[in-house]
Amino acid sequence: MSISTLSNVFANTLITTVSRVPLPTMWTAGSIQQRTLIMGAALAVLSNVLFGVLYAYSSFLAPLSGTQVFIWRMLAMWAALVGYLLISGRLGGHIHKLKALTGAKQWAWLLLPTPIFLSQFWLFMWAPVNGQGVQTAMGYFLFPLMMVVFGCVLFGEKLSRLQWLAVGFAALGVGSEIVRTHSVSWATIWVCGTYPIYYILRRWQGIGAVTGLLVDLTIFAPFALAYLCLFAPSSVALVSGSGFFILMLAGLGVLSVLAMRTNVDASQLLPVNVYGMMSYLEPALLFILAITVLGNPFESAMIYSYGLIWLGIVCLLLHGIRQLRGTKNETLGTKAAA
Repeated sequence: MSISTLSNVFANTLITTVSRVPLPTMWTAGSIQQRTLIMGAALAVLSNVLFGVLYAYSSFLAPLSGTQVFIWRMLAMWAALVGYLLISGRLGGHIHKLKALTGAKQWAWLLLPTPIFLSQFWLFMWAPVNGQGVQTAMGYFLFPLMMVVFGCVLFGEKLSRLQWLAVGFAALGVGSEIVRTHSVSWATIWVCGTYPIYYILRRWQGIGAVTGLLVDLTIFAPFALAYLCLFAPSSVALVSGSGFFILMLAGLGVLSVLAMRTNVDASQLLPVNVYGMMSYLEPALLFILAITVLGNPFESAMIYSYGLIWLGIVCLLLHGIRQLRGTKNETLGTKAAA
């Protein structure tokens, strides 16, 4: 069964289930395509909100450090993910995919992106409580722009005028920040510079998001346990002796898996352009949370450099809207010709 067929089966099953619940007329009177779009948009919003909650989560787990929260999160995610796959009966399918890999070269390519993934998750939990929340959020704003550049360089994708304009605004924004501070935050560079590499490597390998996540977490679990036992035994004593911390860490794992799961589901239900545009909601939420809830510093002088980057994002959004309209008109033209 092809991936597109599986996506259609998933969409029809999910929509049928939701249709049994009393819902507004906008849902019940809409076509299957409209329902799919509404469901995908709802899942995308939920996913981004959950990632925003996770961004501020570490601030509620003091006195655990950002690194300790990261370690516990990885273990909680592994337990929640394996439990979910066991209950849903999908664990065997992911193991079968991994067994299909043959030779040391394929396994080496599979494991190569794991350090990038782990470093990104560590930064996600460490930055908000260490004054780097705004800079990390800006890295996530730059991430789609860097994906455009990587696609142009590595895959020979041609950029539209709006995409070139977006890259130009982003370059000016980063240049303005360098002039202002004589440097750019390492957190910003790490997010936008290495995260695209992770996704590109997974794309080349043909490894699904959930399978890749299972591999990354399983590899790291023994190291996480060793770290807690050897370097942070006090955190083990704190967590094991507190029902509050046990519940909070369990919630951290469940929310993490739910955020990833809803994100993957949204990507299957929504057109690529719509999914890409909605992904900008996450860095916007991270940015707002970093300034308000977490109290990370934001200087008024940042508005110039960050404003240029946001202009670049607006250009990408306009490009996505134009592509979406073009696809819609092409579909309508095909139906009319038929």
